[in-house]
Amino acid sequence: MTNTFTLDEYQEKASKTAIYKDKLTYPALGLSGEAGEVANKVKKYMRDGHLDTMDLAKELGDVLWYVAMVANDIDFDLSQIAELNIQKLNSRMERGTIQGSGDNR
Repeated sequence: MTNTFTLDEYQEKASKTAIYKDKLTYPALGLSGEAGEVANKVKKYMRDGHLDTMDLAKELGDVLWYVAMVANDIDFDLSQIAELNIQKLNSRMERGTIQGSGDNR
């Protein structure tokens, strides 16, 4: 693997392959399905003790595609989504609430 690009470049390239009409619903449901496939591979790893990391990486790529399309549909760049997430995590670390549950901790 020699090509590297930014999250936003990935999002732009990936969006050229998006051929769905129902904004937000289609990629959100696809994201759920692909996340389930990732979880299923991890489940089988727990059961069998073998993990095909290339297969898992490909599934993670599918998750990334759907995340990028949801971001497109709400008019955010992936870099913005990533920055918002880091800000949220840093805030939780500073406040000692990185562990626990709830969206607004």
